[in-house]
Amino acid sequence: VQLQASGGGLVQAGGSLRLSCAASGRTFSDHVMAWFRQAPGKEREFVAGISRNGGSTMYADSVKGRFTISRDNAKNTLYLQMNSLKPEDTAVYYCAARRGWLITITADIEDYMYWGQGTQVTVSS
Repeated sequence: VQLQASGGGLVQAGGSLRLSCAASGRTFSDHVMAWFRQAPGKEREFVAGISRNGGSTMYADSVKGRFTISRDNAKNTLYLQMNSLKPEDTAVYYCAARRGWLITITADIEDYMYWGQGTQVTVSS
């Protein structure tokens, strides 16, 4: 599956952004999806994940209550609504997909087979 992330930008602390990830090439609804992020000088980290039908989600503690992951399987698109943004949320955000026959949401980067190109989110203080 090919993934194309978009929606990043520069926002002030406390503001909101909505990221999108457009999928093509395979049946989108077959894949567990997730968002990861990588800040300068840091390792890539899990942000949020969602099951194939959108019924289950998982979040990193650092974003719980502020970020919401969702998907529209009819539009082959994954979303990340980010509210109450903080400067420490500044990073390149990546969407990722697990192999099609796997059904568990995980936070392990090694479990994700397909990756988008990333979109920059910068939160100013």
